[in-house]
Formats: sequence, structure tokens, C-alpha cells
Amino acid sequence: MVRKLASLPSGRVAKWVVLALWIALLVPALMLAGKLGDVEENDNSAWLPSNAESTKVVDRAEKFQSADTLPAIVIYDRPEGITPADMAKARADAEAFKGIENVVGQPQGPLKAQDGKAIQTVVQVHKDKAGWEGIGKVVDAMAEVGEENAGGLGFHVTGPAGYASDSIKAFSGGGGLTTITALVVVVILLLTYRSPLLPLLPLLTVGVALVTSEAVIYLLAKNAGLTVNKQTSFILTVLVFGAATDYALLLISRYREELGRHEDRHEAMAEALHRSSPAIIASAATVAVSLMLLMLATLNSTKGLGPACAVGILVGLLAMVTLMPALLVICGRWIFWPVKPSYGSVVATDEGLWTRIGTAVSGRPRIVWTGTALVLGVMAIGVFGLKADGLSAQDQFTDKPQMAVGEEIQSRHFPAGSGDPIYVVARAASAEQVKTALSGVPGVADVSAPRVKDGEAIMLGELKDDPSSTAAMRTVERVRTAVHRIEGADARVGGNTAIALDAQEAAARDSKVIIPIVLVVVFLILTLLLRAIVAPLLLMATVVLSFGAALGVSSLMFNHVFHFAGAEASFPLLTFVFLVALGIDYNIFLVTRVREVTLLHGTRRGALMGLSTTGGVITSAGLVLAGTFAAMASLPLVFAAELGFAVAFGVLLDTMIVRSVLVTALTLDVGRWMWWPSKLFRHHDAPQPPAGEPDLEPALRGM
Repeated sequence: MVRKLASLPSGRVAKWVVLALWIALLVPALMLAGKLGDVEENDNSAWLPSNAESTKVVDRAEKFQSADTLPAIVIYDRPEGITPADMAKARADAEAFKGIENVVGQPQGPLKAQDGKAIQTVVQVHKDKAGWEGIGKVVDAMAEVGEENAGGLGFHVTGPAGYASDSIKAFSGGGGLTTITALVVVVILLLTYRSPLLPLLPLLTVGVALVTSEAVIYLLAKNAGLTVNKQTSFILTVLVFGAATDYALLLISRYREELGRHEDRHEAMAEALHRSSPAIIASAATVAVSLMLLMLATLNSTKGLGPACAVGILVGLLAMVTLMPALLVICGRWIFWPVKPSYGSVVATDEGLWTRIGTAVSGRPRIVWTGTALVLGVMAIGVFGLKADGLSAQDQFTDKPQMAVGEEIQSRHFPAGSGDPIYVVARAASAEQVKTALSGVPGVADVSAPRVKDGEAIMLGELKDDPSSTAAMRTVERVRTAVHRIEGADARVGGNTAIALDAQEAAARDSKVIIPIVLVVVFLILTLLLRAIVAPLLLMATVVLSFGAALGVSSLMFNHVFHFAGAEASFPLLTFVFLVALGIDYNIFLVTRVREVTLLHGTRRGALMGLSTTGGVITSAGLVLAGTFAAMASLPLVFAAELGFAVAFGVLLDTMIVRSVLVTALTLDVGRWMWWPSKLFRHHDAPQPPAGEPDLEPALRGM
């Protein structure tokens, strides 16, 4: 029954049915996918759990001011000194800003700096249903007003609204990311198969899978409360392109083998699906389950990323085991032109790079795996230099947007925290006590008079440091300690700085909780798949060691080559989940083939033949996945560049070193004990021929 189900997409009639079903599904999917931006939540406060202190402040402060507003800090500067005409323009601009849609309340200012070289105006911007895109439009409209008839007066919009505007422009490069990712896939497939036509089928299938995934995610966000943002969108694009193309490579590789053994291409595809589907399904299931574990996160952005990416993996899997086989069979052998596989052709397995590597490793496997593990361990030392404690607003960009320039000018002429205060809410009866405590906290420059309404009081605290800086977050911690001590005040601290602090703490907690659970779950999946304990333990050890090495090298590159200020608190967790889940992918591709050969010829031959037959396809898959993640560097965002580099480097390390050298050497050294306590453990190796390793392809034809 399993064989019949696997062969359905390759049926003479069924292939056309499968194609028709996907075309019918694509029509509504295209319409729904285009609405995904409508349900994105890009505001940091929407990412926090409901029990976070800053979230509670948002709820309690609603009676004083709308929670859906962000301050836009407008900065004018003239190095030689502000003129009366400049002040007149700033006042006129402030009036003009009030006429811009979604600008609310009365602008604060314009205020001239003490050194007489800059002007500051604070404008409140309402975040409507368009979210950050709407804020971007408001900032653009303000820029048109401010830059008109400026006469050499500098104009910048900074603060939270300026950051939102520049962020949405950075994320708008997502269309370019898709194009770059697609080009990477095409180039690698061209180099792999040397066919100008074949790459079109995986690319088409991946495109269908991506659109369908976005449609499903839109429905979940619209109707099931799934939190998605721009970060989710670009990670989804990269992951679907990379992982789904990996599954296509494994299927195409096996299909090409079977075309040499079967004259009928339908029979060849049926056998290819039967042989490759278990590894593909197990790999996709492992990645999807690992991603679903992100739902245990307290940070809503991380919690939403997991199921969204899992949807992408599962839809990609479905497309690659149904639509892709149907397209391949419909096209026939000519799709491989100009090197079409002919019936009766045999691909030699005793030649080639991976066979030579296997032969070299088999000479002294223990020395090879201990040496390799030692090198990876040394690479992992760099982890101790990783600064994953968040980034200030201006440090989140690889370039210097206008917001960052404006922030630098503001900090030179005004208090760094002006325009973006912390909010403290408390019971009205304790308002003066709370104000006194707040005023005495180091790092707080000024405190407003309390405003009282319905038994609640709110006061604003201006920070001495940049509100998005680490120093400002330490000030928030001190403020919370001070006001929490006041009995009966029920004082809580919020604002953008407090939101960023709570997000960091939530991300750190999520890493500590989720990483061990992912390790346990992936180990259990491998145990069930391989029906052994030793092999899963060793494979997990190699993946963790590979992750440590990738993170260590990445840390050194971030600090000393790219000169990034640090990394987001969620960076280690996301890198871990992607590298472990995708690293296990390649373990599954390799070890399932090793086990397949071991059943007939023993563990030694299984290890060598597994490497020889899967080394090429795993390398190609790794290049595709690394290339797609590396494409994230096209976005001018530090988080995207760091995640892309770490995952790309880790995948290459996995495919080139860990899978081919470390796992092969371990398998050769441990031998049949790899399969303990399964029946395969009692399967002794067949006697070895005295001269080299002969071609086992004829023996494998019936497998």
C-alpha cells in the first residue's frame, strides 16, 4: 500500500490529475498570499507575551493616550547656527505636520538646542491598520514638508517612527531577496546537472509551494491568532527555497538512477519515490517538528515564526512528492538535455571525489574523527565572544539610514532620551512617592508631573542615554527595582525601552527552555527512524559540535570582520533550530542510505557506499541551502546578515566536513555498534576484498 501511495503522482493518468489539482489550488492561493502583509504585526509590543510588564503598562496607559501611537522626533540642524528664519520654518512645519493623515495631538516644540545649532519637534503618529507601512508614509510626508524651501537647513526624522519607517524600507527589499534566492538556486542546479531546462521544474515547484504557504499562513494569522511579521516573511522565503530544493535534489538524483534501470519513466519515478520518500519525509518531519517547538516561546514573534516556517516546510514537502514527480514524468527524459540518462546506463560508484574521500577516511578512521572533532571544538571557542544582548535602533542596519543620522545629530545637541520617555503607571494615591523614587534613579534626566485619571497616575521619565541602548535598558531595570519597592503603589514601567528589555529577557528565556527540548525531540525522531540508540547519540553529538563551531566562527566574523555591534537576543535560538534541524536533514539523507546498504553488506561497506552515492547530492543540497541563506545579506539589516551568514556557514560545514568526514569516520570506527540494540547490530560485515572497494552498483539494483 505504501508503495502504491508513493507511486500515485507518477501514474499515467494520475500525473495529469495531480497537475490539475495544484493549478486549481494555485488560483485562490495567489489571492490570499498577496494579503499576507495586511496581517503582519511589526510593532515590538505586539511580540511580547501578555504578562510582560511593558505589555501591562500599554493596557493601563490606554486611558491617558492611545497605545497605537509612536513619537516621530524631527531634527533640524545648521552647523553654523540656527537663524530666526529656521525657527520660523520649524514652527510652520509643525503646523503643517498636523494636517498629515495619522498625525495626532499637538506637536511638542519646536525647541531650540542650548548650543543654538539644532531644533527638535516631537510629533505623535498613529499606527493604523497599515502598521509600519502606514508610519512610513507619514514620515515620507513629513520629509516632503521639512525639505521644502529648507535653504540648507538639515532635516531628519528619528525616534521610534523614524526607525519604523527605515525598517519597512529595508524589509521592502524582500522582492529582491526572492529574485536573488531564485537565481542562486538556478545557478547551483545548472552546475549540478549541466542542464538548462531541468532547474525550471524545481524552481516552478518551489514557487508554487511558497505562494501556497503564504496563503495558509495568512489564513492562520487572520483566523487563528498567529503572529507574523516582516521577519517571518523573508525567513519563510529563504527556508522554502532552500529546503524544498534540497528535497527536489534528492528525488531527482534517485530518479536519474532509476531511469538507468527502468525503460519506462513512470516505473522509474515510482521506484524513485518509493526509495527516496522515507528519507525526504523523515527529514521534513524533523525540521517541521523542530520548528513547531518554537511555539513554546514566550516571545510572540518567535512563537509565530515556528508554525509559519513549519507550514512552509510541509507544503514544500507536499509539492516535492506530488507536483515535482508529476512534472518530471510529464516532461520525460528530455528534461535532462543535453545529458539524458539512457536505459541500461550505470553510474559508477567506485570513482569520484566522495569515493576517494571515503577510501582516505577508512584508512585511519579514529584519528580522522578525533582530529576533526578537535578542530571543530577549537572553532567553537569563539562562542564565548558572542554578544547576543540586543542591538540599538541605529545598530540594526548594515548601512546608515536617515534615522541613524538624525539620532546622532540629536544626541549631539539634545539629551539622548528626549522625545522617547519611559512610562510609569501607578495608583493615584502613591503618585508623588513614585515620582520621588523615579527622580532619584541614576540615568533618569527628568520626570514629568503625574497625570491622574480614574484612580490611576502616569508620569514620564526622560532618559539620559539613547532609549534603544543597553545603558538605557539598565536604567529601566533600576527604575523597576525602585518603584516596585513602594508598597501599595502597583507601579509598572513601560515605554519603548522597557518593551525592548522585556523582549530581550523573553528571548533569553526561550533559548534556555527550547534548545534542550529540541535536542531531546530530534534524538527521539532519529531513534525511531534508525531503530537504534548509539547512532542517534553520535549523530546528535556531531550536529551540536557543528552548531558550536558555526556559532564560534560567526562570532569572530561579526566582531572582527563585519564589525557589528552585537546580535539580537533571539539569534542563538533561531540559528540553533535552523542548523540542528537542517543538519539532521543531511544526517538522515546519509544514514538512511548507509543503513540500506548495511542490510546486505555490513556497516563498513554501508558507510563507504552511503558516502559515495549520497555525497554529491548532499553537497549540492548544502550549496543550495547555504546559497539561499547567504542571499539574506541582500537586506540591509544586521539580523538578516548575521542569521544568513551563520546558517550558510554552518550548512557548508555540515555538508563538507561533518557529514562526509566526521560521520563517516565515526561509522567506520564504531562499526556495527552504531545500530545497537537493533537487529542490525548483530549483522557482521561481509569479508573485504583484498584490493580496494569494488563497484557495488549491480548488487544495489534490486534495493
